[in-house]
Amino acid sequence: MARILLAEDDGSLRGFLTRALERAGHEVTACENGDDAVDALEDGPWDLLLTDIVMPGADGIEVARIAANRQPGLRIMFITGFAAVALTAAQSTPQAKVLSKPVHLRDLVAEVERMVAA
Repeated sequence: MARILLAEDDGSLRGFLTRALERAGHEVTACENGDDAVDALEDGPWDLLLTDIVMPGADGIEVARIAANRQPGLRIMFITGFAAVALTAAQSTPQAKVLSKPVHLRDLVAEVERMVAA
């Protein structure tokens, strides 16, 4: 079981991701924006940060930067619907995994499993 901090501004997607990850046996704290995710970092340590990139408040890249400073070695996974933003995220955080929306829940859970097992 991994402790996952999820930041996703789309309420429906946030709910689907939370339920899928919890069904897979993970503990998930879901935040609706980047600022809430930055606040939730205090409740760590976390095994994985799973964050959208484009969202209100701090964007996902900023959340990841703050999280990595507070918890070096934290695994980070970005999800985004914007190809150009995905490229920027991959360049700014090369150790992170970037998944493009739409993403199938089964594929996302499998990628999470791979990341937390590493």
